[in-house]
Amino acid sequence: GAGVYVLVGTVAREHSGPALTLSFLIAGIAAALSAFCYAELASRCPSAGSAYHYSYICVGEGVAWLIGWALILEYTIGGSAVARGISPNLALFFGGPNSLPWILARHELPWLDVVVDPCAAALVFLVTALLCVGIKESTFVQGIVTVLNCCVMLFVIIAGTYIGFQTGWVGYKVSGGFLPYGVNGMLAGSATVFFAYIGFDSVASTAEEVRNPQRDLPLGIATSLTICCSLYMLVSVVIVGLVPYFAMDPDTPISSAFARHGMQWAMYLVTSGAVLALCSTLMGSLLPQPRILMAMARDGLLPSFFSDVSEKTQVPVKSTIITGICAASLAFFMDVSQLAGMVSVGTLLAFTIVAVSILILRYVPPDEVPLPSSLQTSFRLSQECDEEKVGSPLGDGNHEQGTSEIKDVIVVESINDPLIEKQLYANKLDELNRRKTAARSIASVCVGVLILTASASVTFLPFLVMCLFCVFGGLLLLAGLGMLSWIDQDDGRHSFGHSGGFICPFVPLLPVMCILINTYLLINLGGWHVDAGRGM
Repeated sequence: GAGVYVLVGTVAREHSGPALTLSFLIAGIAAALSAFCYAELASRCPSAGSAYHYSYICVGEGVAWLIGWALILEYTIGGSAVARGISPNLALFFGGPNSLPWILARHELPWLDVVVDPCAAALVFLVTALLCVGIKESTFVQGIVTVLNCCVMLFVIIAGTYIGFQTGWVGYKVSGGFLPYGVNGMLAGSATVFFAYIGFDSVASTAEEVRNPQRDLPLGIATSLTICCSLYMLVSVVIVGLVPYFAMDPDTPISSAFARHGMQWAMYLVTSGAVLALCSTLMGSLLPQPRILMAMARDGLLPSFFSDVSEKTQVPVKSTIITGICAASLAFFMDVSQLAGMVSVGTLLAFTIVAVSILILRYVPPDEVPLPSSLQTSFRLSQECDEEKVGSPLGDGNHEQGTSEIKDVIVVESINDPLIEKQLYANKLDELNRRKTAARSIASVCVGVLILTASASVTFLPFLVMCLFCVFGGLLLLAGLGMLSWIDQDDGRHSFGHSGGFICPFVPLLPVMCILINTYLLINLGGWHVDAGRGM
């Protein structure tokens, strides 16, 4: 919930105006589409690696390596940025800016030209120590903080609604209309406020530490996202109505809105909510990264000591400590405000790969599934149980190759009837052709989305050229989507991973829409946007 405290003023002033609520809604829809894809993969393949592991299985080791480091960058910078934002809010309780005790206050080091923040580093170490205790204890503390933060946000909604009706919602009566920056400004605002929804993906990273991941992970993802989207939209409706968008304070928009209407005491209450939200977000940023490091170490992409897990707490303590040291160093020495946009870049990239993985899983699932060593046994046992229930003829063969192609070969070897053998061979050729068509269709979707979103985002090209690129990309996208809708999905999807969990609906339409929206937001995020006055 930290994003709503720090993003409302900036996004409303620079991008969305009174349409801030629509920006949150569009970002929430994009996050929801990604959440459906996340829920199925987390249910089928409960692994600490989250998006890294999903891409490792479905796309390959090279892409997974890039996604893993993108997630590490996201969580490290995100945690450091959040920690740097806590100390200014705490200073308000000590009398105003720069009022913290000397040992915690920020100090400028002229010979290094940096401003160090001891309070931020101390908070990172404190949260790191809490995470080393165990997932149960960390979740309990974060649950309390989240409940308190929700109470503060409910106060903002209720009290702000009362003030709005008393004052006539002056924020919606300004000149310029509901979309002062146009539709493009509203969409640019959506790309920025997407940062506020980052966090539900960390639920998937705890898959190995929950009792029933097939049930709990989809439920946790859906619940967290629904609550966040509802609260964000209601808060934005109220705050934009209380203060004209051009008069909002970019640093403390909510507390300043109440102070503007004579409720000085509410500033401290809202500031308390901001501090709690920032602390909760800090914990949410530091929680997934050690598990990403652990998953990459299991696959041999990092030194093996990153995969060591405490027998007592079942927590990767070494990875957690290293994560805390790196995040604390950044929070202490660096002003990471300029790097904050990279947090959303890594997340949107990971979400896009997850959606592509859903298409691959449904249409061209891998015959051999690379899993971390701790999951290979449980996966094999799950496959054996499923085959015993349906009377599978695979026996003691390779259970990780559960596609119809392998089954057909085994059946052919056990039956000497030439007519049956000919029919099965024809079925095998049809299956190979179907998989080739599906792979080409997925590639067509990805290339079409990239061309369409890139051409729609640039404005330095002549209008006719831009339209031609948009039409070409749109045709590729529609052709791929049409072929995926026409051909059958692979039978191996029923036995891939742990069966009986959440199934993503409306495939292939939902993953394709997820890829389209995430790619558009990624291209339009911060410095990625291209306009007439500058290059890439």
